[in-house]
Amino acid sequence: QVQLVESGGGLVQTGGSLRLSCAASGSISSINTMGWFRHAPGRQPELVAAITSGGSTNYADSVKGRFTISRDNAKNTTVYLQMNSLKLEDTAVYYCNAPPRDGILGTGSWGQGTQVTVSS
Repeated sequence: QVQLVESGGGLVQTGGSLRLSCAASGSISSINTMGWFRHAPGRQPELVAAITSGGSTNYADSVKGRFTISRDNAKNTTVYLQMNSLKLEDTAVYYCNAPPRDGILGTGSWGQGTQVTVSS
């Protein structure tokens, strides 16, 4: 079993930056891809970014060029989400996800979520 703990959320003004972290523990050898999702009130949950153990990444169109996902496999598999040029519409609860090795994003283990609030 994998446990995920997020940190780094908070309140920031438009145009500002935040860096989210997600630390994995437990059966980390089973982890391949890790991802960040977000869920805003009244909106569908959205995959924001994902990264494989080999470092391949993909992003939602809404965050391309502004957000960067990275991974430190040396630190018990910690994944980061650097968020720059934040917009009001980035306000959401952000969740870290680690699917089973052969599973798909959105399944498997989840963190508790961290609130990101962007204000004008």
